[in-house]
Amino acid sequence: MKRVLTKAEEQIMQTLWKLERAYLKDVVDAQPKPKPHSNTVATILKILIDKKFVAIEVHGRVHEYRALVSKEEYSSNSIRNLVEGYFEGSFADAVSFMVKQKDLKVKDLELLLQQMKTKK
Repeated sequence: MKRVLTKAEEQIMQTLWKLERAYLKDVVDAQPKPKPHSNTVATILKILIDKKFVAIEVHGRVHEYRALVSKEEYSSNSIRNLVEGYFEGSFADAVSFMVKQKDLKVKDLELLLQQMKTKK
């Protein structure tokens, strides 16, 4: 999956991942203040449908939306794209960069190592 979402599209996806299934009103109500207009949210949902991130079910005049791409799948793809784009595909270089920037503490690294050892 090489598809990328805009910040607004990601925000709507976050809502759908949390709600699982939702109507337009539910999606609008779940947005932070200042809430976008329902037409704006409907347009973003249409784009997400076109990008194959969201499915729609029509119930008369009401549309119900659900995510087709899981949060885990999108997160994994986003991180992989970030590492490929900025660190030439090296996760080690990405982690090293985070350590240098003090975004990743030794305690966190030890926890990661422990998790990696238990998964082998």
